[in-house]
Amino acid sequence: MTGVQTCALPIWNTLKSIRIVLADDHPIVRAGICETLKQIPGAEVVGEANNGREAIELVKSARPDVVILDISMPVLNGLEAAERITKAYPDVRVIILSRHENEEYYWRALKLGACGYVLKNAVITELKAAVQRVAGGEVYLSQQIASRLRKQLPLQQLAHARNPVEQLSSRQREILQLIAEGETTKGIAMVLKLSPKTVEYHRMQLMQRLNIFDIPGLVRLAVRMGLVSQEG
Repeated sequence: MTGVQTCALPIWNTLKSIRIVLADDHPIVRAGICETLKQIPGAEVVGEANNGREAIELVKSARPDVVILDISMPVLNGLEAAERITKAYPDVRVIILSRHENEEYYWRALKLGACGYVLKNAVITELKAAVQRVAGGEVYLSQQIASRLRKQLPLQQLAHARNPVEQLSSRQREILQLIAEGETTKGIAMVLKLSPKTVEYHRMQLMQRLNIFDIPGLVRLAVRMGLVSQEG
């Protein structure tokens, strides 16, 4: 499967405990997921985050075995966080939570290093199985997605599904998300600790790569690609 990061075999898969970091920007949803995780023998939630940037910091400090990331989070979305976590900490295994069922989302998640993709509408029934199987070195996809894949193209062909956001650098994707969240150039510069001129340069570059030269167009693309949520 060329172009897809492989999930590293965990060196801790013989241990009884599973340390988990959970990131979701909705506290009520997060609380419900925590209750589900408590039902897994040996599972322990060692940290909760409101966004992808907080999740990365928790991985540094808490050293979890599994990280569960919602896709649509402010500041840094789950897909960007997944890529950074799996590159920096190859033994940490990432599960993506999402309401998106279309293949461009779950295949991009796997390309970026995630080992699991669970639909939010099935989280209660499937999340426990996903955590246990991912912690044991397997890849887990929600049953609804897995059954669809059996009827579609081979995985090698799906791996090359095109996504316009993939042509952007990591920094450009960060800036695109913050633009779509309504941040000004000055605000983006403060969040990313860059100069406003550097932010403007990256914005110009991403507009040229995407061939979109207005903010509403960038926002529509960011929503369609799952970088930000459509929910108000």
